[in-house]
Amino acid sequence: MTQSVSQDLVLLEGAGQFPQVTLQPVTGAGYLVLALEIDHRPPFLFGLASAAKRQATERLRAFAARQPDAHVFIALVIPPGRGAYLRRRPQIRPARFDLVLLVETATPEAAQTLQASDDCQALLAATAPLARRQAAFSATNIRHIGPVDHARQGVFLFNWFTAEDLDQNLAVWNYTAGWFTDQTGLDNSTVLQPQAGQAPDWPLVNHCRWEGLSDILPALIFKRSFRAYVLAHFAANRTAAMPVLYRLAR
Repeated sequence: MTQSVSQDLVLLEGAGQFPQVTLQPVTGAGYLVLALEIDHRPPFLFGLASAAKRQATERLRAFAARQPDAHVFIALVIPPGRGAYLRRRPQIRPARFDLVLLVETATPEAAQTLQASDDCQALLAATAPLARRQAAFSATNIRHIGPVDHARQGVFLFNWFTAEDLDQNLAVWNYTAGWFTDQTGLDNSTVLQPQAGQAPDWPLVNHCRWEGLSDILPALIFKRSFRAYVLAHFAANRTAAMPVLYRLAR
């Protein structure tokens, strides 16, 4: 049974209850994201990189080295969690990006300037032939639990959301984020909103970090509340999450 509690959020009776997340002020920074889908692998075999992926990784790392705050991420595993909303919409192509560049800039305008630069456009042109799919966009921070530590290795999430309504997507993210802080010890997250018109397939992209796979993967697979509380609320609010877990490319 569902109970609509506002224009933007639908709650499910009997799904359980978890503490609500405590948010910090948004960062005010800008972000540039370049995501590539290159290799298709079984869930735990993303470490087997093709020649195209190795070449693309080196190009992204070279670009990142020229930026003050930039990092390259290589997929470790695509966990379960797409849920009923996505299954009912086979026309939506799942996000299976196994290589991601994230650049943080001082302002959103600086991210847009970097995106339009000759250096970035050359990178896009060089990596497009190596990938099955390429997505590039500048973004702002729209929700913030805490800063994501990129100074050391860990397990990093990029959660690619698709939804019928941005406000509802934000509302259900707010409501379910407390499950992750309560059940997995999550203390950081930067939710990115692509600039208008740049990434229509993903109105939000959530980025965060855990110390290791054991901190997050068992919770996604074995905790019944993940399906009954998180995924069920996503589906009821016309939202699907497409999570991919990564490590830093060192």
